[in-house]
Amino acid sequence: MSAQRPGIGMTGFAILPPAPAVELDAEEVAVLRKAAGILGGRRLAVLTGAGLSTDSGIPDYRGPGAAPRNPMTYQEFIASPASRRRYWARNHLGWSHLRHADPNAGHAAVALLEQRGLMTGLITQNVDRLHEDAGSINVVDLHGRYDRVICLDKGHRFTRQLVASILEEINPGFLEAAQASGVVEMAPDADASVEDPELIRSFVVAVCPVCGGTLKPDFVYFGESVPKDRVQRAYSMVDEAGALLVAGSSLTVMSGLRFVRHAAKGGKPVVIINRGHTRGDEFADLKVEAGVSGALAWLAAELPDLGPSAKPISVPVD
Repeated sequence: MSAQRPGIGMTGFAILPPAPAVELDAEEVAVLRKAAGILGGRRLAVLTGAGLSTDSGIPDYRGPGAAPRNPMTYQEFIASPASRRRYWARNHLGWSHLRHADPNAGHAAVALLEQRGLMTGLITQNVDRLHEDAGSINVVDLHGRYDRVICLDKGHRFTRQLVASILEEINPGFLEAAQASGVVEMAPDADASVEDPELIRSFVVAVCPVCGGTLKPDFVYFGESVPKDRVQRAYSMVDEAGALLVAGSSLTVMSGLRFVRHAAKGGKPVVIINRGHTRGDEFADLKVEAGVSGALAWLAAELPDLGPSAKPISVPVD
């Protein structure tokens, strides 16, 4: 396994301070020992969700205490220029407020599991890229990447930072006016509620710098399908694994739940680490109710090395 690479920067964004480290209690450790008994000696496919990034200050959409919200769907986004204007105006304001988030102990633990050769690969539902910042290499970003923008017409891709600079140039004074009008709510995907509808209507939406096409953040919206090749690569990770470890996902959407069902159908043990109910609980051999980052750090330190007969895993090059 390659040495840990440096973080790629400007990827994960937070609106809350990082959570302090919390020690596992004796009951949690006892359940984790059972998890180690199930997972030990097997190469793992790991599936992570938003519950892992909460310790980095990025709120969870569905976890305990998460504020209810209705993010824009893909159908709404492509339906009209007015919808795209509202989205980009709010997102541009949100982007200017959010601070860079750092990987937490859970992200580091997953990277360590990979470096130790204990994983076939990582499937993450998060778009924050904090796994890559922590050093994970063989990663399927199932729902896309928050740090990129894609042209829907020709497929050109750009950094979100570049698009932010373009939006600032073609909307001079917008951020100052929006901040003066009052920001009602901030969301983990950089969506921000703005009180002044006239300000939204005045916003100029950037087009693709190459072809003039429609720009969209390069992540999967609600109502949008995950690309088939990405799904197949994730299935391959599960197929090559001896067990599936789920960390920090409520498995509410089918995009993640299908891998749990697939593993269980194939007779592979499934261990879920998550506080609260998940849709995959009925398929799990063990459910661990514990802090995600602390539990992953414990497993990364305690799981035994694999035997010399274990086959190496090749890492695809994007």
